[in-house]
Amino acid sequence: MLAHEIRARVARGEVSPLEVAQAYLKRVQELDPGLGAFLSLNERLLEEAEAVDPGLPLAGLVVAVKDNIATRGLRTTAGSRLLENFVPPYEATAVARLRALGALVLGKTNLDEFGMGSSTEHSAFFPTKNPFDPDRVPGGSSGGSAAALAADLAPLALGSDTGGSVRQPAAFCGVYGLKPTYGRVSRFGLIAYASSLDQIGPMARSVRDLALLMDAVAGPDPLDATSLDLPPRFQEALEGPLPPLRLGVVREALAGNSPGVERALEEAVEVFRGLGLSVREVSWPSLPQALAAYYILAPAEASSNLARYDGTLYGWRAEGEEVEGMMEATRALFGLEVKRRVLVGTFVLSSGYYEAYYGRAQAFRRRLKAEAQALFQEVDLLLLPTAPHPAFPFGARRDPLSMYREDLYTVGANLTGLPALSFPAGFEGHLPVGLQLLAPWGEDERLLRAALAFEEATARAHLRAPLGEAL
Repeated sequence: MLAHEIRARVARGEVSPLEVAQAYLKRVQELDPGLGAFLSLNERLLEEAEAVDPGLPLAGLVVAVKDNIATRGLRTTAGSRLLENFVPPYEATAVARLRALGALVLGKTNLDEFGMGSSTEHSAFFPTKNPFDPDRVPGGSSGGSAAALAADLAPLALGSDTGGSVRQPAAFCGVYGLKPTYGRVSRFGLIAYASSLDQIGPMARSVRDLALLMDAVAGPDPLDATSLDLPPRFQEALEGPLPPLRLGVVREALAGNSPGVERALEEAVEVFRGLGLSVREVSWPSLPQALAAYYILAPAEASSNLARYDGTLYGWRAEGEEVEGMMEATRALFGLEVKRRVLVGTFVLSSGYYEAYYGRAQAFRRRLKAEAQALFQEVDLLLLPTAPHPAFPFGARRDPLSMYREDLYTVGANLTGLPALSFPAGFEGHLPVGLQLLAPWGEDERLLRAALAFEEATARAHLRAPLGEAL
């Protein structure tokens, strides 16, 4: 059952928040041992559900929260051994807003360590399996949240997106994932990977659920100086007819895709034409080079952000009296992918290489953003695949460069700060295929309105719960 349907049943008194929580907790206990979507569960869930006011706007809804988003009193590991026993004394603004509206945190979901990966194989604890095929990855780094949604272990989820980490797993698991405009959702309480790129993003199994979640978590926050003073009007935006919109299909994303992705793209174009959108092919010439710039800028910021994990303030600390030796032994606990990115970031920021790498990547970022702004003078939305193919088997991307190419179509939105939405658009065999829409800065609601029209026009044909539903 979808989140907005559960909420309506609770409001009518047909089911209590406690009964909803019990149903999802039982389902997680039965199914998650075979999936690995959750790293930990909220031990006080039923107690909190019994106490919640059923009149609150989100009463009865349980939310799966990616484990790099701080939850007061609940372990928050970022998928790393360094934070294996870290229990934050504070709470992320997005989570606090959900709790204030009556939502309950069901548990914390698995991820690639510190959000660095595209498959959830780089979690320090265990990999997460794709509910559509347990031999394949769910995507990453928000793979635990995406898998939990696809298996209906929770009706709503929060992830984080630095280079596609909400959208790519959403595509692999057949759900919706939104990377909001940078600053639309407060980053306070999100464990930093690359601060100018990171964004908490909602994930759901329907557009209306996504709107419900965004209305709850978006908005300005005095605890985040980069948050935007844009009041959320997502559910309101879904009412009324779809306005006439101009859709641009990005030429640079049309080659090299799998047959299922190509077919989904062609069919989506016809659906949008049938909805009254004018469709044309457009060029975003710098998009193919965005991946190279991203893998300079993101590791550079990571090398700075992860310097705090030195064993002196919080997290795991190695034994030893000598400070340098203790720090070295502590940081040795980082996983291989984290070490790789920190080393790359330190190199591109080092004396003699800063301008050659980091400076040029920042100049490219400005050009990419200028091109996007020019494109949105011609069209109202951009359409391109979320990933070039559906979910791949475990171990198929052992070469780091092949794994990095998973972000080929997603990093552009992070580098420019634009909102981007991955939506289910078809199947390749039994595996889901996702496409993404991009909108101008601050026009996140437009994405959801167009996606809702697509969802209704296709009669939800691309939305499935492979393991059945909890309610």
